[in-house]
Amino acid sequence: MRRFVFAAALAALATVGLPAAAGAGDNTRVINVSPGQTQQRITLALDKAAIVQLDKDARDVLVSNPAIVDAVVRTPRKIFLLAQKTGQTNAFFFDASGKQILSIDIRVEKDVADLAGLIHANMPGTGIRVSALNDNVVLTGTVSSAAESTRAQDLAARFAGGADKVVNMLKINAREQVMLRVRIAEVQRDIAKQLGIDLAAMVRTAGVPIIASTSNPFGLLGRALADASGVQIGNVGTPSAPGPNNIQGVIKALETVGLVHTLAEPNLTAVSGETAKFLAGGEFPVPASRDRDGNITVSFKQFGVGLSFTPVVMSENRISLQISTEVSELTNTGSFTLSGGTTTDPTTGLTTTIGGLTIPALNVRRAETTIELPSGGSFAIAGLLSHTTKQQIDAFPGLKDMPVLGALFRSRDYQNNESELVIMVSAYLVDPTHETKIALPTDGFVPPTDIDTIALGRLNTVHDKLDPNGLKSAGDTKVGFIVP
Repeated sequence: MRRFVFAAALAALATVGLPAAAGAGDNTRVINVSPGQTQQRITLALDKAAIVQLDKDARDVLVSNPAIVDAVVRTPRKIFLLAQKTGQTNAFFFDASGKQILSIDIRVEKDVADLAGLIHANMPGTGIRVSALNDNVVLTGTVSSAAESTRAQDLAARFAGGADKVVNMLKINAREQVMLRVRIAEVQRDIAKQLGIDLAAMVRTAGVPIIASTSNPFGLLGRALADASGVQIGNVGTPSAPGPNNIQGVIKALETVGLVHTLAEPNLTAVSGETAKFLAGGEFPVPASRDRDGNITVSFKQFGVGLSFTPVVMSENRISLQISTEVSELTNTGSFTLSGGTTTDPTTGLTTTIGGLTIPALNVRRAETTIELPSGGSFAIAGLLSHTTKQQIDAFPGLKDMPVLGALFRSRDYQNNESELVIMVSAYLVDPTHETKIALPTDGFVPPTDIDTIALGRLNTVHDKLDPNGLKSAGDTKVGFIVP
């Protein structure tokens, strides 16, 4: 602590005190000390000044930390206090006999009046209060949205010189829980057609039987889709037991049509800024590595209908959504197959047969987006179409080009895959409700009696439509559905 004593001679202090008083202007405050008052506590704004007017003449002024507050004696009863650095200090005033006249506890903080005025001018209607704590800015009060809280924090960070100097204690009045209702609908149609003719002919020349045959494979889908897809006409016999001159033909034809329908309607609720996830599907094991003992370790990959979203409530009628959704299924296309084998133990000589391993692949349709919409608003991710057509012809060179008869020497393999995926999303700002207002699919369920099951073939007791305890439809509450 350093002690500074300032003489009270007016002539010598006039040159020091006048510039300070002139420069203070509207940035000064006056502290009048009434008779008998010996202690005060004041707060000074940084780079501002205060005038202390005493009721007695002061001879000595002691400031505990002059780096924070500097004292300039204008007259024996008028002293200037200049705030130079944020922090806390105190000042003592003594008369000519050394008796303490007054002590002041001083706290120097940033002047946040300009910041408060700027925030209220740009965000009217908000209840933001701005205060200073040492070298930091503290924001308290309420705002209507997270966006207003962020804007106020950005302004305070610019004023304080960094985001680490802002303490944001603002509360958001708007509802912060968002429920997302998602409908994922997909239709897949697969068509495969195969048509081929295999011929075999036998001709006996000079007693020597000559047999010729054609076998047209299906290069696209492999062999015939079914073993019972062929029709044989004629019989040429065998070289060991030849028959008369004859032609044998096998016609292979088959058409398959497959239809897959996928529908999921997950409803998820999450707090603003948090992530919610949904998966209706499963997990399948995938070999990942081997441990030091040679054992195979596996990891599990998810598949099915998945959804992940992160909502941010911007205002009462504005929600920002970051959505990621996908529909995946196991497929043999692109799968990995590891053939088996045998191993022999060099110690015991025992032979062990190791089976093959097939790791399926995933057929994935995925969509990710970020949008903004009001509460109750909906949007659709559509146009996710996939149409693949494959066709291959295998034929006997030359003979396939003959008119009419050329069809006997070629086979056609055709595949057509169509898929369409539509994702519809609706967002709602929601409040908690009471459990009595929620209906479950199991409400009112009663197992049937033995007579109902054996005689009538029922799996549940049938209720009267007017029975208040009967089965309730959870779909009426927009929570879910039940299958009657």
